[in-house]
Amino acid sequence: MKISKVIAFVACVALLSSCDYQKYNHIGQKDVNETNTYVYGVSRDSLPAQMKQQYAAKPELETRVNAIREKLYSGSTSAVVKQ
Repeated sequence: MKISKVIAFVACVALLSSCDYQKYNHIGQKDVNETNTYVYGVSRDSLPAQMKQQYAAKPELETRVNAIREKLYSGSTSAVVKQ
């Protein structure tokens, strides 16, 4: 009886130790935009070049945008719709 408990314990330890949680749960692929300054900027910590584009605000579009939001999200409470 004691030997069966030892074998069961060793089997449990072997099964639990063979599981590496999240060891293979990633994809290793090359980033095709790694050197693209438009996407990442000069380095990974800097702002990308595409963030420099600024658009002039058009207040006449605000009512249309709010009407579309109201139609899409009618009945839901949102801080954007309540403006």
